[in-house]
Amino acid sequence: MRTFIGSIAFLTAFLTPVAGAAEQDLQARDWAATCTGCHGTNGKSEGAIPGIAGLDKAYIIGVLLEFKADKRPATVMHQHAKGYSDTQIERIAEFFASQKR
Repeated sequence: MRTFIGSIAFLTAFLTPVAGAAEQDLQARDWAATCTGCHGTNGKSEGAIPGIAGLDKAYIIGVLLEFKADKRPATVMHQHAKGYSDTQIERIAEFFASQKR
């Protein structure tokens, strides 16, 4: 019984961070869902608006922060970017950077 309890504690210690990471990825995907109306599913645009799937994470963050600070011209992107914290922008950028082009 002691070995069994020890095994459970050992597995819990290692699986908890994995579950937390998976939850964060789902959260980032949910935040990124607002982008898909214009930029396409998972950032793969099929229209005139540029696709953002597979772009460099730092580039995406930089562009979104420029929109957020009104330093880049936009029609609606400045409004979207202002709706997210810098941490959320980083997670969204990570999500889109991880998508295949």
